[in-house]
Amino acid sequence: MLLSLFLLFSSSLFADEKPYAPESLPGVVIVSAEEVVEMILSRPDLVIIDSRKKTEYTKGHIEGAVNLLNTSMDPGDMESLCPDKTRSIVFYCNGVRCLRSSDAIQKAMEWGYKNVFWFRGGWKEWTDKRLPVITD
Repeated sequence: MLLSLFLLFSSSLFADEKPYAPESLPGVVIVSAEEVVEMILSRPDLVIIDSRKKTEYTKGHIEGAVNLLNTSMDPGDMESLCPDKTRSIVFYCNGVRCLRSSDAIQKAMEWGYKNVFWFRGGWKEWTDKRLPVITD
């Protein structure tokens, strides 16, 4: 009986914890919020993909970011958005406790995209640093 209670409570504690995104992804450059700002300013053709849910995106996103949910993106979406597979692309989601952007990056790389950057700190880092946001 005690074991059952322990398992019940411990599983509910662990269910609330979200996993951490990987520390790195092969072939992907991790960038900070400041580096994303510099990329935006220096690369007018930069593609920024927000891998979060539409409801999160409409509450606030990085200016110029396109909302493309990781679970529904397909090669056609990427081709429409970025036909040049060597063009610089930055992916982000909610931060280090979110796996959406890492999942989206893995898909994009499988589809042949080469110049991929990961803003691993994502929306949390962006807003913590009080950088400008766009709301719909």
